[in-house]
Amino acid sequence: MDKTIINADLAVADIGDGATLAVGGFGLCGIPSALISALHRCGTTRLGVVSNNCGTDGHGLGVLLAAGRIARITGSYVGENKEFARQYLTGEVEVELVPQGTLAERLRAGGCGIPAFYTPAGVGTQVAEGGIPWRHDASGGVVVTSPRKEVRAFDGRDHILEHGITTDYALVRAARGDRHGNLVFDRSARNFNPLAAMAGRITIAEVEELVEPGELDPDEIHLPGVFVQRVVPLTSRQAADKQIERRTVSVPTTRGTVD
Repeated sequence: MDKTIINADLAVADIGDGATLAVGGFGLCGIPSALISALHRCGTTRLGVVSNNCGTDGHGLGVLLAAGRIARITGSYVGENKEFARQYLTGEVEVELVPQGTLAERLRAGGCGIPAFYTPAGVGTQVAEGGIPWRHDASGGVVVTSPRKEVRAFDGRDHILEHGITTDYALVRAARGDRHGNLVFDRSARNFNPLAAMAGRITIAEVEELVEPGELDPDEIHLPGVFVQRVVPLTSRQAADKQIERRTVSVPTTRGTVD
């Protein structure tokens, strides 16, 4: 089955207001930037987003956030996005903060059809006991908080119940992919992408290099095509557009010469 879509705009055209999205990436590494930009052009709003973070000011999911298109975010940290922090503290967006490993497992569990699981992560903290602010009012007061979670002991150690995550759509980016939706990710750009892809009922993958079925060695495929419904081949310009969240350079040192 050929799953290719000619461009990102067509691929996201049926994502409606109020849809939920699982979005791959870590910071700005491995983010589906072309699909996010296309969704921004569509004008879709009231989105519920599940992603490790929400991009940065002006990049990635930060573009949708700045336009007021996101209503709720489930993620692990605010990161380098000042607008994200502002909207959270003024009640413009609801935020569920989740330990990073727990978020990864919730996405994986949802993709595998596992409704819930127990984990020791968060035991003895507000993650388990509840009370983490999810939504503020305009003056900064807390109006919605996280609920208390079920605790159960296994082998004498307490664990809390976490629920798997599934979403209406998933947006991911891969280094290579074939027309059947089999994907290969590049090093650290793999990050949350396979997990987000598994959680989406309809998964859309933008690929930097599109290859024909059979060209990918089965042993090198990171995500099988059964999890992917649409494949968008990027232009060379789109593939090369990779932002750096924080550029760090070293100061050259001057070394003395030895006679």
